[in-house]
Order: sequence, then C-alpha cells, then structure tokens
Amino acid sequence: MAFKGQPIPSNLYNISSGKISDGKSVRVKSIGAVAEGNFYLIDGFFGMATQSATTGQEVVLNIEQAEFETDQIDKTQTFAVGTSIYWNDTKKQFTETDTGNRKVGRVSATKDSNNVIWFILGPQA
Repeated sequence: MAFKGQPIPSNLYNISSGKISDGKSVRVKSIGAVAEGNFYLIDGFFGMATQSATTGQEVVLNIEQAEFETDQIDKTQTFAVGTSIYWNDTKKQFTETDTGNRKVGRVSATKDSNNVIWFILGPQA
C-alpha cells in the first residue's frame, strides 16, 4: 500500500467494485407498517423482516435461502410437504395458488394443528 515518504515509488489504485455482503439480507424502505418476524415483498425482494418499522423507514429483510417457520398462511389450504408456495401480497400471506402471486418457496413440513408450516425460501429472481 502506498504512503507518503515511501522509499520505492508505487501507485495506489482504487477498486470500483467489491463484495458488499453475503447476500443473505437486503435493506429496503418500508411501504407500510412492518412487524419483525413477518414476511414481506418490498422493492421486489421477498423475505422476513428482522425489525419492526413504520412507513418510509429502512428495514432489513432476511432473504437467505433457508428453512423458515410461519403461520402467515391461507389457513383454508393444505400445505403438504413438497408443495410450491406463493406470496399473496394483497392478503400478506402464503398460498398454494399461483395465479397472480409470486412463487417464493416449497413446503418442508406439512401444516400442523396450529396452522404453522416450515418452508424453504427459494432464490430471489
């Protein structure tokens, strides 16, 4: 690294790009009230909010391809293991219905008696 008074002349080059993070989360501006631990679709990113926020505040979404647990589902549906799941942004819940909804993952543990599922979050596309 170059410094003033260095005995051998050298050049310092600034690199214009580099790794920012591991891509497991993203910062977005909330478009409404956000509750920590709930899932949201904000600015094209789908993930779990890591903190609560009000409209216009910055919020971090966990978008890691990992297994999550949630009760934020359409309780009238089955959610069997292996079922593709979608996000209904109007109702702010997971659904088995693909029409008009964004695909977000696949069920890894069937809906239980408490209306809770486990699912694998798919890649951001």
